[in-house]
Amino acid sequence: MILVSSCLAGLEVRYNGTHCLNSKIRQMIAENKAVAVCPELLGGFSTPREPAEIVGGDGNDVLDMKAKVIERSGRDVTELYIKGAYNTLRIAQELQVDTVVLKEFSPSCGSSSIYNGEFQGKKISGDGVNAALLKRNGIKVVSEAGLAGLLLMVHKGR
Repeated sequence: MILVSSCLAGLEVRYNGTHCLNSKIRQMIAENKAVAVCPELLGGFSTPREPAEIVGGDGNDVLDMKAKVIERSGRDVTELYIKGAYNTLRIAQELQVDTVVLKEFSPSCGSSSIYNGEFQGKKISGDGVNAALLKRNGIKVVSEAGLAGLLLMVHKGR
């Protein structure tokens, strides 16, 4: 069993009420091989919501209280992102998940690249809050771009 970002499963949970459907992920859910989660909804957000970015670092810095997650209007929503990450971790642990597929660039789910905190569409290397927490707890995190390699490993029985 793996966890996947709900937006990749076709659920309209992104900040702007859209999804990023990945047909392979939707198929995995239909076959009961994956469970969809949205850390932002688990943190208490609704859909749609104001866009947010990490300011001052990445998800690891947020977890270490050295950076914040800020909405475009300036509202600090760090605690909600941390809450969502811990709720996602709890679900992953309960399901004994060892791999998670998350949506790249998100302040929650980015697993190698996130927006830089200036709301200008610029990206930097780094993890989102949820991805960072899952990695700290020994869970393999890949983006939708890494899904092909993951599926190959699953197919080979690894």
